[in-house]
Amino acid sequence: MVDQVAVVREVLPGVARRFVGLVRRLPADARATAEWTVADTAAHVASITTMYTSILAPGGGPVPFKALVEPVRTVTVDTVADLNVMALRHFTNRDPQTLTDGLLSDVDTILKITDGTDHDRTVPWLGDSRVPVGGVLAHLVNELLVHGWDIARAQRVPWTTPPREAAPFFALFLVGMIRNGTGSLLDGPPPSDRRIAVAFRSRYTDPVTLVLHGDRVTAEDGPADVTVRFDPAALNLMMFGRVSRARTALTGKVVVSGRRPWLLPAFLRKVRLPTNARPLS
Repeated sequence: MVDQVAVVREVLPGVARRFVGLVRRLPADARATAEWTVADTAAHVASITTMYTSILAPGGGPVPFKALVEPVRTVTVDTVADLNVMALRHFTNRDPQTLTDGLLSDVDTILKITDGTDHDRTVPWLGDSRVPVGGVLAHLVNELLVHGWDIARAQRVPWTTPPREAAPFFALFLVGMIRNGTGSLLDGPPPSDRRIAVAFRSRYTDPVTLVLHGDRVTAEDGPADVTVRFDPAALNLMMFGRVSRARTALTGKVVVSGRRPWLLPAFLRKVRLPTNARPLS
């Protein structure tokens, strides 16, 4: 078995430093996405690190921005973009040096307050979902990786996403949330009444089968309708809408097989991630 908690704790500081170095090398007003500048993107990630210093504090802490308490509780995958806009209205600093200094300080705080804790312990997350502590760390790593990808792609500078660094997002965050409760985060009409089982296989993660049956998503053992063999970095970018499914399939980094591969689109209409950021073309 892969010790994903050890991996995510090891890689988080380095990924944060890479992201900070990228932000500091570029003009604050340079484009990162169709909607955000480099400074906006840094502010978005910094607001998340600030939020996590509270969520992960021993005994938990209040949401740093009181106006966001109810939107955080009721948000769904389809309204995350609106929540991000609200958060950036409250998190107003756009000075890259201040933002990145704060981000690095918050990452250090997060690692200190979670050192020695039970990383399977769950904390409240968006939409009344429950995420293990290790999954929250993995989500933060993924935010740094994906938004680093956004900035680097828009500005045509190098950025790497090693599969080992990307893997904890699937293993600790996505699977961890499914095992502990997705709340209202994946709300929406069920795509099918039938049971759809999808086996996910990667050299960087332990094997797992996710099952969609009506509105409910679970992690189970047993036969699968579909098998997805994946490179974690490619899967994450695809799930967040940065790279199309067709292009990802052509690279061979996500390969679909099994008895009923045509069921995968229905599964992904329910088990989905926010895809509202528009990369620059």
